[in-house]
Amino acid sequence: MENKTQFEEIKQFNEIGQEFWSARELYTILEYIKWDKFLNVIEKAKQACKISGQEPDKHFPRIEKLVKIGSGAKRDIGDIQLSRYACYLIVQNADSSKEVVAYGQTYFAIQTRKQEVLEENFEKLQNEDDKRLFLRREMAEHNKQLADAAKKAGVIQPWEYAIFQNHGYMGLYNGLGAKDIHAKKGLKKSQNILDHMGSTELAANLFRATQTEEKLKRENIKGKKKANQTHFEVGQKVRQTIKELGGTMPEELPKGESIKNIGDRKKNELKPKKK
Repeated sequence: MENKTQFEEIKQFNEIGQEFWSARELYTILEYIKWDKFLNVIEKAKQACKISGQEPDKHFPRIEKLVKIGSGAKRDIGDIQLSRYACYLIVQNADSSKEVVAYGQTYFAIQTRKQEVLEENFEKLQNEDDKRLFLRREMAEHNKQLADAAKKAGVIQPWEYAIFQNHGYMGLYNGLGAKDIHAKKGLKKSQNILDHMGSTELAANLFRATQTEEKLKRENIKGKKKANQTHFEVGQKVRQTIKELGGTMPEELPKGESIKNIGDRKKNELKPKKK
């Protein structure tokens, strides 16, 4: 198994979709034998976190981990829910003579920087058009990755992938499939749903796509039926999150101007003006 796959497979997500790693699982992969010794590495990472101006409690929160002991009783041995940044600091302070640690340093450095760049780029966007263009590009890229993950799960034919995609929409849009969304939004058959979504709706669908891709790969889901059900359930969870946050449901959000029109307008703005 490749090291990258090891780090990806133990990645988890909390109830609001934030990724994290279990310290108990990470310490096994990093080939530590004694938990106490690994805790020393974590303490060094916490100090580095504090020095960098970050709050350690946000990146290294302790969580309960119960294990069975005699007579069916359980004991809390404790675990730590690590953010990506926390993992990065841990591998930087771990035993670099181990090959897996050296790889982890590269892996978490790259992943952390990717997220920083993504957040920096999005924060720089000043208006709705720019945010929509950015998110639509991200959506296109992640839909390719989702298609690859679905194919590995057994969704092979184009018509099978259309059904798979529809399940994701139905979960997120309270049972509405692609055709229903077209009708609800007043879109023509030839118009792509994603091209007429505002930034809020695009962000919800991007979250749906990325989380489904991760779940298909992480749980090694096989079979069209299971893949479809996974996409539906992830869509439902995203919808539930929106509800809990008091947001507007995606089917109630207004359709936006065509992304193509926005893109063409931006290109024209960048063209040198004729004298």
